[in-house]
Amino acid sequence: MKGMGLKILLLAIVTLSAFAANSLLCRMALKDLHIDPISFSSLRLISGALVLLIYMQVKRGVRNIEWNSISAGCLMVYVFAFSAAYVFMEAATGALLLFGSVQIAMTVWGQWRGERMTMRKAAGMLTALAGFCLLLLPGAKSPPLLPALLMILSGLAWAAYSLRGRQAHDPSAATAGNFILCVPVVLIIALLMRHSIEADATGILLALLSGGLTSGAAYVLWYALLPYFSAATASTLQLLVPCIALAGGVILIGESPDSRMLLATVTILVGIALVIRADRQRTERR
Repeated sequence: MKGMGLKILLLAIVTLSAFAANSLLCRMALKDLHIDPISFSSLRLISGALVLLIYMQVKRGVRNIEWNSISAGCLMVYVFAFSAAYVFMEAATGALLLFGSVQIAMTVWGQWRGERMTMRKAAGMLTALAGFCLLLLPGAKSPPLLPALLMILSGLAWAAYSLRGRQAHDPSAATAGNFILCVPVVLIIALLMRHSIEADATGILLALLSGGLTSGAAYVLWYALLPYFSAATASTLQLLVPCIALAGGVILIGESPDSRMLLATVTILVGIALVIRADRQRTERR
């Protein structure tokens, strides 16, 4: 990051803030019943597809778009489970469950693929799992079990989507193709669910912002920044997202996390950081 260090870091913070904004926009739209979760998800995918299609047309040409139906399916599961879960939980809780699930799933996948399990990595995974258990214990601020499981499913789908994205020749072109492939399915779902659609102007605007700006545009920017960071550093930076969502939820939505939520947040982030640190040390030794 020589010469461009500060600029790259600032752009990374802007991008991660956009990821956190997805949680805030979704929660704002659903909390006050501005829109139903199916409509929010549908508009998010359609607007994201439109922004990415325009980007590809201007920068690279639509002929360079990459298509993968399985990755598109993972993207749809992530988006729809994400919205359904946020009907019942706060922004910070959802972001923590989502990104915690992503990091743990990708770590487990690495072990399955033959990566070595060190004592530090094992301790980190157990610490993160302890944080999840603390977060999900019954209590006034604990999320309902089914929405929590939906958010974990969303995280697993995003982890699968990310792992498959590593195989893409051009991540931005692949992302554009995945969003576009979702559109026909989304339109069919919207047609089948037309009698239950509820949306006002505020809800529609929030969904369009989530899809076009904090999803589509943010993914393009994130992929552009990734070459400047190691994989371990990129993973570590993403741990800022739940923290940003927590602060945004307090400032913008009026959410008030209790001490258990804060303790669970710290516990999960420390556990995941230990896992990433263990990977970084192994890489440095090589």
